[in-house]
Amino acid sequence: MISTSDFRTGLTIEFEGGIYTIVDFQHVKPGKGAAFVRTKLKNIETGAVTERTFNPRDKFEQAHIDRRPTQYLYESDGMWNFMDSEDFNQYALTADELGDAVKYLKENMELHLQFYKGKVIGVDLPVIVELEVVETEPGIKGDTASGGSKTAVMDTGLVVQVPLFINVGDVLRIDTRTGNYSERVKE
Repeated sequence: MISTSDFRTGLTIEFEGGIYTIVDFQHVKPGKGAAFVRTKLKNIETGAVTERTFNPRDKFEQAHIDRRPTQYLYESDGMWNFMDSEDFNQYALTADELGDAVKYLKENMELHLQFYKGKVIGVDLPVIVELEVVETEPGIKGDTASGGSKTAVMDTGLVVQVPLFINVGDVLRIDTRTGNYSERVKE
């Protein structure tokens, strides 16, 4: 059992029947009244982020998440297939199990699957992925009325806001934490 005084960013806990990662926390000691701990928790299975306030005496069970190196192989009939890089076991996951990660997956990509009590509960994507632009409007020189950006569709179906100079066929680095354009890959 761990208490709120043991909280740190990235710690996983069991709470209300779910598994949560602590995204942010703050110990608050007001001038009047009892101290408390304000936290942002991310549900590992659903990806939903919630804010909760805890009493400093609250205790939680720590959730031990096993992360295994895997390689994304292919998608077939709505199932995304992965292979464990160490024991070569294969795992098939649905779009619901993968969540937003589906938009970043490219064949032969190296990543980590998250296991909890022997069951796959999610994926750890690389921070940056390289995706190719398959559809975007041509940029017009001097057109900055729209804030200097336009919409681009990537080869995985992800839609991203990009600078005006980006063209079809460009390979871009995309931040998987935010879903935002990072930079264009140099030829």
